[in-house]
Amino acid sequence: MPMLLIGTNEGVYRAPKDEIDDTTRVLDTERVMRVRRFGNGVFAATQSGLFRSTDGGATWTDLGVPRDEVYSVRPSLDGERLYAGTHPAHLYVSSDGGDSWRELTGLQELPSREEWRLPRHRNEAHVRSLGTHPDAPERIVAGIEVGGVHVSDDGGDTWTERRDGLHDDVHHVLVRGAEEYVASCGGGLYRTCDAGRSWTRLDTDVDHTYFREAFVADGRLYAAAARSSPPSWGDEHGADAALFESTDGGDTLDSVSYPGEPEEFVLAWSALDEDGEVLAGTRGGHVLRRTGGEWTRVGNVPATIRSLSVTSGSA
Repeated sequence: MPMLLIGTNEGVYRAPKDEIDDTTRVLDTERVMRVRRFGNGVFAATQSGLFRSTDGGATWTDLGVPRDEVYSVRPSLDGERLYAGTHPAHLYVSSDGGDSWRELTGLQELPSREEWRLPRHRNEAHVRSLGTHPDAPERIVAGIEVGGVHVSDDGGDTWTERRDGLHDDVHHVLVRGAEEYVASCGGGLYRTCDAGRSWTRLDTDVDHTYFREAFVADGRLYAAAARSSPPSWGDEHGADAALFESTDGGDTLDSVSYPGEPEEFVLAWSALDEDGEVLAGTRGGHVLRRTGGEWTRVGNVPATIRSLSVTSGSA
């Protein structure tokens, strides 16, 4: 039975895809930054380490990345290497399924490296996003919070900065093609069609500028944004968020209604493989589902949702 894995501030929860209210916590960790399915495995990048499950999320193994705080994970296209991005901003690779790791020190040699810091993040940065695409199998796209976007064309050994014209507070990079990426930043939503050599800002006609993650399903682009950054979310308006959809790659962002707006901020996305319907997870722990063009609330967990992934596995 397909299962939904929900990465939260308090570990990973699991629920049957069609009974999302019936959740069980299957991994007890600090904040989960990413939960992703790659091949036959599921990976949870957390502030307690990188974990892998081979049974749909029922049991987990710590892969022993050299730094505890793992923010991103991605395999190479051939499946021979596994990459882990951490806080502070370092990148590690394993060629034996996570039994051993080595650092890809080329990321530390970028000219802007000493600028990657933010007081709110202990005056450091992290590798928040890693992306690949089949049309450029040796290319890795890294998004740094705070530090911009950087590209490697040799599997991570050497890197080129692609941060000019882009807000440097990068939360996520959606890799749509070998050279087309959408970057969700603390100061806007950006798109490149030349692998980051130039960037176009997409949110110039909306009032919300703090983006966390964009998602694409069936050609439709989804993105959510708050009016400002997290320090302002404690007032009576909460995150004051909005949900956008686009059918032209982001050139036009149409605001749509959803349960919990504007207090609830959508932070996570996934698609139901067999029918193309989209799921969203919110800061308040709610799971939303888009069916027939409308968003409805279909479940909840007792913690902020940061990542979603649909996988196979027994209940």
